[in-house]
Amino acid sequence: MARKEPAADAANPGRLKQIALTYKMTRRADKKIGLVLASVGTVTLGVFLAIGFLIGLPIYLGILGLLLAFLATAIVFGRRAERAAFGQMEGQPGAAAAVLDNIGRGWSTTPAVAMNRSQDVVHRAVGKAGIVLVAEGNPNRVKSLLAAEKRKMNRVVADVPVHDLIVGVGEGQVELKKLRTTMLKLSRVLSGPQVTATNDRLKAMGDLMSNMPLPKGPMPKGMKLPKGGFKSR
Repeated sequence: MARKEPAADAANPGRLKQIALTYKMTRRADKKIGLVLASVGTVTLGVFLAIGFLIGLPIYLGILGLLLAFLATAIVFGRRAERAAFGQMEGQPGAAAAVLDNIGRGWSTTPAVAMNRSQDVVHRAVGKAGIVLVAEGNPNRVKSLLAAEKRKMNRVVADVPVHDLIVGVGEGQVELKKLRTTMLKLSRVLSGPQVTATNDRLKAMGDLMSNMPLPKGPMPKGMKLPKGGFKSR
């Protein structure tokens, strides 16, 4: 027990430092974050205290309100921090891949399954909604990449629905900050075993990443592809 306590004590400052760093980064893009968090915590606690005095249980509901105020503040902080991070990544090559990596359980993602010399990229995610192809880059150029990938999907997994999304702020596109929500709203049509089977078939097919190891997250703006680009198998 004595050995575990110092380790736990050392971990706590690390978490607090990480939270403080996240707050500073969020505040750069969201100037009202401090006011919003204070308002959420104060209002939540105030409501429970008011109810507590009305029913004669101010201490009990005050403690409950304090806990719920902390929880509500943490949830709001997490969402606004995520939104601020997406806002800073908006427009950077590979930003959609970073979002897909954090989409949550039940999804298997493969970044850069198709790419051209202009750094237009198509990523793939497989879940209970089927196959989702997420493109980022010039809207006109990515359409041909998406069409080619959809044809390939139909040859390999014709019985699985294939959705395509283009990340951007134009008409018919999905904003980066709304990408995760949009995907989670898709109707679930596959069971767990079907998702696994689909993943296995796609992995057997191979993809661009097996030929060129790319770093996770946004790609360097100066990065150039070999002449002729890469072709999907």
